[in-house]
Amino acid sequence: MSTTAPAPAAAPAQADPYALRAEDARPAPTTLAARLRHLGPGFVLSAAVVGSGELITTTSLGAKAGFALLWLVVVSTAVKVWVQMELARWTILNGRTALEGYREVGPRIGRLSWINWLWIGMDFAKMFQRGGIIGGTAAACSVLWPVIGEPLGTASLTLWAFVVTLVTIGLLQSGRYSLVERACVVSVIVFTLVTVSLAVSLPGTEFGYGAGDLGGGFSFEIPAGTVGIALAVFGITGVGADEMTTYTYWCLEKGYARWTGPDDGSEERARRAAGWIKVMRMDALTGLAVCVLCTLSFYVIGAAVLHPQGLVPEGNQMISTLSRLYTDTMGPWAEHVFLLGAFAVLFSTLIGSTASVPRLWTNTLGLLGVIDWTDVRARTRTIRILTWTLPLVWTCFFLWVQSPVLMVQIGGIGGGVFLLAVVVAVWKLRYTGVPKRFRTSPWLTAALVLSSLAILGVGVYGILETVGVVTAE
Repeated sequence: MSTTAPAPAAAPAQADPYALRAEDARPAPTTLAARLRHLGPGFVLSAAVVGSGELITTTSLGAKAGFALLWLVVVSTAVKVWVQMELARWTILNGRTALEGYREVGPRIGRLSWINWLWIGMDFAKMFQRGGIIGGTAAACSVLWPVIGEPLGTASLTLWAFVVTLVTIGLLQSGRYSLVERACVVSVIVFTLVTVSLAVSLPGTEFGYGAGDLGGGFSFEIPAGTVGIALAVFGITGVGADEMTTYTYWCLEKGYARWTGPDDGSEERARRAAGWIKVMRMDALTGLAVCVLCTLSFYVIGAAVLHPQGLVPEGNQMISTLSRLYTDTMGPWAEHVFLLGAFAVLFSTLIGSTASVPRLWTNTLGLLGVIDWTDVRARTRTIRILTWTLPLVWTCFFLWVQSPVLMVQIGGIGGGVFLLAVVVAVWKLRYTGVPKRFRTSPWLTAALVLSSLAILGVGVYGILETVGVVTAE
């Protein structure tokens, strides 16, 4: 009689987060504590937007305009989240990505919708922004440890740009969502605490501000000479069009749609969907809170510290100028604190971009018929290839332009234009892919209407200014 032990069972394959299977469905948590344990995509999104928009563009706007545009910062960060949540709701109910939804909004040009083609064009503009993020991160590292030549010299910046890029690629080669989430949560928490603490402590220094300064920031006026950067701020601060699009992928990979399960028409499935949509909304609003706190803090610091001194972050001196936020208020020793913090927030943004953009391009290649998006192996292989190649392209953009502030603003304006298309898509998908029972809340509908009108208004103004119908002065 044979005594050979049976072979061990093979480990179960990891569930495909982009596929809906009945066996993966589970009830949504009903208590606050349980819902909090399922948050995550909002923190990844916060990490992706806090670095470039808040640290670079928002601080530059405060340095240039003073407190006058404080109202724009609040509007920009708060108004767009409702479009984000509407798009994510469609994703949870249908188990599909935003780019797949955009393709349903005609007219089509070939295999893709005009919105898909607009995204492709916008992403090329965003390459400048991502190059600016790499440049800002490299500058922080170079000032901390020059290694070769002058801290902000070409040799040191080039070396650190490639080091930062290769480290990021190495961290994300596994493609695991959990790794991205953990890295982003830690960096966002640390830098939010540092930045908010500095902004709150300013009234006790020579760069103090008062209620009059804050009140003047809500006059709802745009000072002469600041319209261009104001448009960039609206496009890049808070949740931008590309972050809204990316958020649907993180909701899928977190599991919100998979746990909802396929739509079998049952009441049980509808209750699961409603529960996971509530979790998503809490997640999105938590990310919004982080963005608002960071954005207001960066703007107030720029307006209070840099504006009175006539300092505006420009070129590769951006990091050195921004370090004055800390050294002028806390002493020379604080420069290293700032540089470490700047590295953390910019690097977390780079992680978010390096994790998300290859997914979006892989999905686009699937829509074009180049690869099979539903084939897990083909999808994973393509994402890994793009994780290697795209960040290196962004690095080359930085070495070519060598102006992080300008590069981030270019990306911000591109994102602002794409916002118009996303609003159109959201309203189309709302009435073609969201059952009526999930869109009966009057206050959510009102918030979406106001959000859409604000985005359309700023977007149209930006287009008119670009073609010369109105002037930026």
